[in-house]
Amino acid sequence: MKRIIMMVLRNLPFIPMAWFKLCWYASHVDNYTEGERYALLKMIDRRANKGGNITIDAHGVENIPEESGFIFYPNHQGMYDVLAIMAPCPVPFSVVAKKEVGEVPFLKQVFACMKAFLIDREDIRQSMQVIINVTREVKNGRNYLIFPEGTRSKQGNHPQEFKGGSFKAAIKAKCPIIPVALIDSYKSFDTGSAAPVTVQVHFLKPMEYEEYKDMKSTEIAAEVKRRIEETIKANGGWD
Repeated sequence: MKRIIMMVLRNLPFIPMAWFKLCWYASHVDNYTEGERYALLKMIDRRANKGGNITIDAHGVENIPEESGFIFYPNHQGMYDVLAIMAPCPVPFSVVAKKEVGEVPFLKQVFACMKAFLIDREDIRQSMQVIINVTREVKNGRNYLIFPEGTRSKQGNHPQEFKGGSFKAAIKAKCPIIPVALIDSYKSFDTGSAAPVTVQVHFLKPMEYEEYKDMKSTEIAAEVKRRIEETIKANGGWD
C-alpha cells in the first residue's frame, strides 16, 4: 500500500488525464486498435514504475516471437506481475485472470483495455469456454498470458505447482509456449515496503508445438516450472 500511495503522490499532475483516458479506452475499447490500447497501458505502467521506485531488469526479450499467436506462462507472485511483464514486452498481449480481480479498480479498466478473459474457477463450463475462446484468439494471432499456478505464491520466488489444465489452450492452438521467470515481483505490492526494488523479468526460449506435442499437459506444466525454477536459482532469486 505504501508503494501505491507513493506512485499516486508522485504522479498527481498526470493521474487525472491518465485515469480519464484509461476509463474512456476501457468503455470504448472497439474504437481503438490493440496497439493503441497497449501503448496507453505501457505509458501508464512506465509512469507508475518511476513513481514507485521500481526498476525492471529484463532479459531474453529477443526470445519473444516476432510472429504473434503465442502464450506467456509466468510464475505468479502478486498483483504487479502483469505490469512487470508489460514494461519490457514490445508486443501487445492479453491475460486470463480470475474473476475476483476483475472488479478491482484500475485492474478492471486495464483488463477491459486488454480484452482479457476472467475465469470463474468454480464454474467448469465457464472455464472450458474461456479455454475455447483463448484458443480461437491465439489461432487468430492474439497473444495471451496465463498463470499456470492459478493463484499467486505465498512463498516469494518459490513457485507453487503448475496446473496441467492451464496449458490446454496452448495445446489446442498448437502455439509457442513462452515460460517467463519473475524474480522479486512480489516485493512491489505484497511486502508493505516502498523501498527501491528491482524486478527481474526473464523471457525464456519458446517451447514450440513440435517440442511438446507428444507430452501430456501435466508433463508440459512440470517442464515449464522446471525451466522457470532453474532461471530463478541461476539469478539469485532462490533463498
